[in-house]
Amino acid sequence: MRGFAGAAAALAGAGALAEGLRRSLTADTPADAAAAGPLLLAVAATGLLAAWRAPSAAVPASAASALAVVAAVGGVVRAGVPESWGAPGYLLCAAVLAVSARPPLPPGVLRGACWASAAVHALAVPAAAAALAVALAGPAGRVGAIWEGAPATVREALPGLPAPGAPLSVPVVLAGAAVLPALLALRPRALPALRPAVTGPWRGAAAAVALVLGWAALAVLPWAVDAPYPAAVCWQTAVALGALAAGARSRPVPSGPRHDAGEGVPAVAALLCAAGSAVSAVALALATRTATFAVLGVLTAALAVAARRSAGPVRPAALGAAAVLAATGLAGAAAGASGLPAHQAALVLLAVPAAAAGVGGRLGRHPAALPVELASVPAGAAAVLAASGDAAWASLVLALCGVVAAAAALRPERRPAAAHLAAGLFLVATWVRLFAAGATAPEPYTLPVTVAALVVGALRRRRDPGTSSWRAYGPGLAATAVPGLLWALVDGQGTRPLLLGSAALVVTLVGAHRRLQAPLLVGGGVLVVLGVHELAPYVVQAVGALPRWLPPALAGALLLGVGATYEQRLRELRRMRDGIGRMR
Repeated sequence: MRGFAGAAAALAGAGALAEGLRRSLTADTPADAAAAGPLLLAVAATGLLAAWRAPSAAVPASAASALAVVAAVGGVVRAGVPESWGAPGYLLCAAVLAVSARPPLPPGVLRGACWASAAVHALAVPAAAAALAVALAGPAGRVGAIWEGAPATVREALPGLPAPGAPLSVPVVLAGAAVLPALLALRPRALPALRPAVTGPWRGAAAAVALVLGWAALAVLPWAVDAPYPAAVCWQTAVALGALAAGARSRPVPSGPRHDAGEGVPAVAALLCAAGSAVSAVALALATRTATFAVLGVLTAALAVAARRSAGPVRPAALGAAAVLAATGLAGAAAGASGLPAHQAALVLLAVPAAAAGVGGRLGRHPAALPVELASVPAGAAAVLAASGDAAWASLVLALCGVVAAAAALRPERRPAAAHLAAGLFLVATWVRLFAAGATAPEPYTLPVTVAALVVGALRRRRDPGTSSWRAYGPGLAATAVPGLLWALVDGQGTRPLLLGSAALVVTLVGAHRRLQAPLLVGGGVLVVLGVHELAPYVVQAVGALPRWLPPALAGALLLGVGATYEQRLRELRRMRDGIGRMR
C-alpha cells in the first residue's frame, strides 16, 4: 500500500513539475514567471519532505526539488533579461544551489541537488558548444581565398554566426559552466556532497572539463564581441600558446598502482585545446601574408620549446611532431611567397625533412626522434608533388630526398629502413631522369646493374652460406625484372615479352634446382603476370564465342571438383608452403 501511494505521489509530483516548468518557460514577463513560482516551490517542498522521510528515494526526490527551485528563480531572471541571457541565469541559480547544499541535510539530498545542478549545466552547454564549433571551424572556409586580404572584423570571416550581441552570452555560459568542475578539482570542500567522489580519476576528469570549458570561453570571445581582425588573430594565437604551456608544463603521469590514474587527463585536454586554437588561428591568419608567417613562426617556435621542456616519452614526441608539421606549413608559405615556379619552389619544402633528420640525429634513441622524422614525410611528399610537373626537377627532388634518407641511414637505429628507402628513392630518381631524357628501353641500363649485383650476391653467399637468397640475389633480380615487366605490360609489342618470359623461366628453374627462394618466386611471379597479360585477350575471345550457359557451368563444375578434393588440395598447398619456407 505504501508503495502504491508513493508511486501515485511521484506521478502527481511529476505532472505538477511539468506544468510549472511549462508556465515558467513560456512566461513573457517576470510577473508571469513569478506566478508559476508557488506551484514549483510547492513541488520542491513536497519532494524535499519525501527525500527526508524516505532515504531510498532521497536522490531523485531531492533532484526534482532542486530543479523546481532553479526553474522558479531562473524563470524570473530569464523573463527579465534579453532572450540570449536566459541560460546564464539558470546556470547561476544551479551553481548557487549546488554550493549552498550543505549539512545537516542528509547525504541523499545533497547528492540530488548536485545531480540537478549538473543536469542544468548539461542542458546549457550544448548550444554554446555549437556556437564555439562554428567559430573555430568557420575560418577554414577562407582556405580557398589565401592572401586575398583581411576582413575588417572577425565576424566577416564567419557570416553564419548569430546577429551582433547575441553570441556574447556564449562565453558567459561556457565560463559559468566551468565553475563547478573547477571547484571539484581545486576545492572539493566547497561541494560537500561530492567530496568523497572527487578522488582518483574523477578529480582529473573534473579538472579537464573545467579546463576545456574555460578554454572554450576564451576561444569564442573574439567572435562574441566582433573584435577587429588583427586582435582576433593575436587573441586566438595567445589562447593556443596558453593551452600549450598548460599541457606541456604539467607533470607526467608516473607509473605504479599508487599514482592517480587521472593525473594526465588535464594535460591531454590542454594539448587538444591548444591544437584546436592553433588550427583555427592558422586558418584565420591565411587571409594575409604577414599574419600567416607570424602565426606559423610563433607556433613552430613555441611547439619546439614545449617539446624540449616537456617531460615523459609521449608529450615530447607529440609536440615535436606538431612542431615539424607547423614548420611544414611555414616552408609551404615561404615557397608560395618566393614567386618561383612550383617545381623550383619544391626545394624550399625539402628544408623540413633535412632539418628533421638533423634533429632526429641529435636526439638519438630518444622516443621523440622517430615521430619528428616521420612528421617530415608530408613535406617531402609535397615537394615531390610540386616538382612532378617537370621530370628533370622531379628527379632532382627525389635524389635529394634519397640523400636525406641516406644521411639518416648512417645511424644504427635507422639503418635498415632508411637504407632501403634511400635506395628506392635513388632508383626512382634515376628512372624519372631516364624518362625525361627519352629512354624507351630499360634493359641497357638495368642489365649491367643486375649482373654486377648477382656477382656480388654470389660472392657473399660463398663467404657466408647462411645468407638469404633475398639478400644475395633479390635486389639484382628486381633491378631488371620489375622495369622490364612494367614496360612489357605497357608496351607488349615486339620481342620483349618473349625474351623476358624466357629469362624468367630460366631464373625459375635455377631457383627450383638450387632451392633458392628469391629466384623461384621472382621468376615465377614474372611468368604468372606475363602469362595472364598475354593470354587474357585470347581467353576473352574464347569465352565470347562459347554459349552463355557454358562458362557458368564450367565454373560450377570447377567449384564442385575443388570442393570434393578440398582436404587433398589443402594438404598440397601446405606441403608447397613448407617446401618454399625451407628454401634459403
